Parts: sequence; structure tokens; C-alpha cells
Amino acid sequence: MILDGAPGVSVVGEATDGAEVPAAVAAYAPDVVLMDIRMPRVDGLAATEALRATAEPPEVLVLTTFDADEQVLRALRAGAGGFLLKDTPPAEIVAAVRRVAAGEATLSPAITRRLIAHVTAPVPVSGPDARRDRAVRLLDGLTPREREVAVALGQGRTNAEISAQLFMSVPTVKAYVSRLLTKLDLNNRVQVALLVHDAGLV
Repeated sequence: MILDGAPGVSVVGEATDGAEVPAAVAAYAPDVVLMDIRMPRVDGLAATEALRATAEPPEVLVLTTFDADEQVLRALRAGAGGFLLKDTPPAEIVAAVRRVAAGEATLSPAITRRLIAHVTAPVPVSGPDARRDRAVRLLDGLTPREREVAVALGQGRTNAEISAQLFMSVPTVKAYVSRLLTKLDLNNRVQVALLVHDAGLV
């Protein structure tokens, strides 16, 4: 009701659990999937991972009552464009759907604080860290300029802020971000930021 009443937003289909998501997406071709985490049979995280692994997936906005760190990170690493708690005001949910549809990441303030706390926590220097090694290897394949843009994304900067910081136009920044997503085989700028954090660059 909230979404159908919003100008320019239409609910084209619904699914009762994660197992129904692939067929619903194939049938209705939505721009955005508003995904719950807790569902019978296949949960929203597994459904998000499966959906984002397809050839031309829609954007995914996760909406849940549960905000455990590991679930937030799993959803974002899978390519979800946003993560909102169900106590988010209706107008903000509609705005988040629009932002995610436009390719922008969006997180509830509480989720943002938890994510920042997670990625800024001290990382043990001893022992193997496959995620860190993978991140370092991927980022080593970038040009110096691409790496600068990636680090700026890891710092949470907007395109306009990156433009000012790196002395390039906003369209050029957008081109670099698109190139990074292609080169790193990632879905959105949140995943680039997580990769940069995994590598220990910010």
C-alpha cells in the first residue's frame, strides 16, 4: 500500500518466500526487489545471492527487523543496494526504493553505524585471511587513478566529493565507478567500499 500509493512507483508482483523470487522476477521484470530476510524455505539472504548472480538482476533492497552484523554484510556482499530496518518511516522506504532504482546505495542510520564499527575494528595481523588476500589481489589490478577512486568510495565519498578531491569532473568520476564495477566484477559502490575495507586501505 505504501509503495503503490507513491507517485512513479508500481508494485508489479509479490512472492511469499525466497523460493518464489526467481520466477516472480522472471515474470514481472521489476527494477527493484524489496526483500525480507526471514522467510520460509529460502531466506532473503540466499534469495538475494541467487538473484544477484543472474545475468541481468534487478536491484535489491533488504527490509528486515533483524540487523545482525553478519547478515548486513552478507546482504551487501551479495550485491544488495540497500538495507533498511522495518521501523523506517514509510516515506523513507519509498525514497530508498527510488535511490536503489537509480543505482545508489542506501542504509538505515543504525545499519550505517554498525557497518562503520565493523569495518573500522582492528584487524588481526596474524594468520591467513582469504578475504583480505583476495581484496588486495583485485585492487592490485587497478590503475593508480582507479585505485584512488576505489579508496574514495571506501571512505564513503559521493561522486561530487570525489570530483573535488581528485580534480576530475563528475561524469568522469561516474565513468571510473562504472569501470571499477566492471573490472572488479561487482554490482555496486557499496561492494567496492567493502573490498577496499577488506584490503585494509581505509
